[in-house]
Amino acid sequence: MRLGWRGNPVYGLLAVLPVAVGLHYAEAAGLWVFLASGLAIVPLAALMGRATECLAARLGSGVGGLLNATFGNAAELIIALVALRDEKYALVKGSLTGSIIGNALLVLGLALTLGGVRYRRQTFNRTAASLGSTLLALAAVGLVIPAMYYEVFTAEAGPQARDAQVRNISAEIAALLGAVYVLYLLFILRTHRHLFAAASEAHLEGPGRPPAWGAGFSLAVLVAATAGVAVMSELLVGSLEPACKALGMTEVFVGVIVVAIVGNAAEHSTAVLVAWKNDLDLSLGIAVGSSIQIALFVAPALVFANLALHGQVLDLHFTVMETLAVIISIGILHMVAQDGESNWLEGVMLLTVYAMLAVAFYHLP
Repeated sequence: MRLGWRGNPVYGLLAVLPVAVGLHYAEAAGLWVFLASGLAIVPLAALMGRATECLAARLGSGVGGLLNATFGNAAELIIALVALRDEKYALVKGSLTGSIIGNALLVLGLALTLGGVRYRRQTFNRTAASLGSTLLALAAVGLVIPAMYYEVFTAEAGPQARDAQVRNISAEIAALLGAVYVLYLLFILRTHRHLFAAASEAHLEGPGRPPAWGAGFSLAVLVAATAGVAVMSELLVGSLEPACKALGMTEVFVGVIVVAIVGNAAEHSTAVLVAWKNDLDLSLGIAVGSSIQIALFVAPALVFANLALHGQVLDLHFTVMETLAVIISIGILHMVAQDGESNWLEGVMLLTVYAMLAVAFYHLP
């Protein structure tokens, strides 16, 4: 069996896993526990992705596509659930925002820059890319409406009535976004799978190549990695407050920038590597597809998960800064996706916008 450990240097970070546990039980400074647990999540997320891909290749395109769609952002979902349990709502909402803008600007920016340095002109499937950016625009509307309602009716309703109404609106919008996600899966797995078939095959194991891991081994790795992410998420969230104080960061900045990068690091590297190999369709598919899963699947799931944990739904009222960041990111992504080709300067522009947003979030009071 080809395990593929040597092919991915990210797996070397698994050595940090026992270090994080040791630092926790040694009651080390929260900053060191935070850094070690964050690093340990990166290879665990990579293992979850690899195991899911191998299972998908073994089980066929229909079930495989559903597995990839479900577990594509499992690491971020687990981190958010742990933070949700501890009522760290700023971190939860920040991680949702950060995943969307990180994929649209940071990941795609790196991919277009490095791919454009090697190839003067790269092309991609404009239809698939435009569909993804349009879906994200729909999701942005869903995320903006609760914030818009909150701001418009702040002076016209009491705080309790207003907050209750925002939660009701959030639940209804989450249900609509979830329904759109189901239809999106039907679209890419059944009715229009030809638009995404080539990228899916390349992402799994390559055309004609058998998966490296068997179904049993893949399932065992998936379960073990999921458990590892859950444990590391406990340490990460538990050490958040002392780490924020030591670094001079707010929970919003940690959620938008740090946690979003940690949870997506393995997938980010894949998107950049395939762009370097001139497969921009796959690179865009990873970046845009991950954002779609966050907006249409993870966010609605967290809205109702809070109902089970705390007896009320999680509201989708994001701060003005977070809302504007999502709108800006999706707007720029849509412009990039329109012409079906790219170059390194477009990548630099995306990275510049991401850097400016990161600076703004860092200086939030």
